[in-house]
Amino acid sequence: MSNVDALFAQAQVDVKELPEKPGNMTLLRLYALFKQATDGDVHGDKPGFADIVGKYKYDAWAALKGTPQDKAKEQYVELVESLKNGTAS
Repeated sequence: MSNVDALFAQAQVDVKELPEKPGNMTLLRLYALFKQATDGDVHGDKPGFADIVGKYKYDAWAALKGTPQDKAKEQYVELVESLKNGTAS
């Protein structure tokens, strides 16, 4: 397991132990980075009008298209660290 993979795995544990739940935009960013890191570029059909949450998730993930998986892992780790330290914007 590479260092980035180990840090990514630890960040997945840490995010579940945050003292307070992040806001919706931050949760979307975490979701998108996680999906990009684990599945690569977005795939499948975009959810329809009735599935608003699914549409936002799809759009957030699609915005990261082309981002290498290791880079997405690094960004996920950085975001979780900033949430733990209370420095996330």
